Amino acid sequence: MNHQHAQLLDKVRARLADHAGNLGPEQLATLIRDEARGMISDPDTLVVLRAMHTDLHGAGPLDPLLDDETVTDVIVNGAGPVYADRGSGLAPTEVALPDERSVRRLAQRLAIAAGKRLDESQPWVDGHVPRDQATTTIRLHAMLPPLSVDGTCISLRILRPARHSLRDLTATGMLTPASQQLLEAIIAARRSFLVTGGTGTGKTTLLGALLAEVPRDERIICIEDATELNPPHPHLVRLAARAANIEGIGAIPMRDLIRQALRMRPDRLIVGEVRGSEVIDLLAALNTGHEGGAGTIHANSPRELPARLEALAALGGLPRHALHSQLAAAAHIVLHVQRDQAKRVLAEIGLITPRADGLTTVETAWTLEHGASAAWAGLHDLLASRDHALGENHGT
Repeated sequence: MNHQHAQLLDKVRARLADHAGNLGPEQLATLIRDEARGMISDPDTLVVLRAMHTDLHGAGPLDPLLDDETVTDVIVNGAGPVYADRGSGLAPTEVALPDERSVRRLAQRLAIAAGKRLDESQPWVDGHVPRDQATTTIRLHAMLPPLSVDGTCISLRILRPARHSLRDLTATGMLTPASQQLLEAIIAARRSFLVTGGTGTGKTTLLGALLAEVPRDERIICIEDATELNPPHPHLVRLAARAANIEGIGAIPMRDLIRQALRMRPDRLIVGEVRGSEVIDLLAALNTGHEGGAGTIHANSPRELPARLEALAALGGLPRHALHSQLAAAAHIVLHVQRDQAKRVLAEIGLITPRADGLTTVETAWTLEHGASAAWAGLHDLLASRDHALGENHGT
């Protein structure tokens, strides 16, 4: 779009501010010709009309990035180039936003789509924007100046349904044949586990693939903040938490959904991402006969998991030793994923082990680099106790 088109587009935007309701393509074209005083060709009218459509619908110029299956994150740092993560870190894209007004309009439109407000009185927003008939969700965060000093910032995380199988993940290199067999044994033995890792390392992808291995006669109930898990399983029930509306009411937290799920006869209770005091309810549920449950949680390594859970449990008032007591009885295995250069991999499998002082620790049983480790015998015994023995030298 040239400078003349951009000026005309600004005039049309100003006129649209005086119109109530949405205008159709023919009405917009008439408005464009009026502002150009008839001195515009049909091809130029079409250029401006397409720009108006982009400006008024969806995520505007970000739509091609959000539709790209390889993109996981889209970042806007004010006017200028837009950044995207395609699995190997953030890099500038061919998409650029021309000025601060454009960025602010886009942020406010996305906030409205998420059922939120974004203005001077509420200068940031955190929400979820449904997309593609709700099969994909966009996690939105935006912040306005002057809090974001250099212009409006928009952060978008693309939450696509996780429908990979363990075999798929082995083919892509996330798993090895050895680790795939280990994971199949964990599911077959109905052992509870937690998936740890940093942002964008593939925690939900791995969890979804594991749930696809659950026997078809078992009922899975998944509780999530935003729906990502959708494994190909015939008896899957998905529950999604609800944020407060624009008036600040109507929120349904994950803790409430976990309690409701316990009354829905689950065989496996799954929490898509543990990020608050709902960890208390999850561990309590896993301690009341709901074996084979799971959840994902942000942690930089398996050994940091107990401390991370302590911090989350403290939000709900659960004392440190009570948390460790619950954890030792409820969960058995930690699966840790991380990025290895541009590839996501299952890097480690650990055992949650009680200590003499009443706390817990995570011992390494298997690593991608070295195979079976010191705690391998404990993992072997844990799985073999459910009549699913593994080879003594598995994974070496």
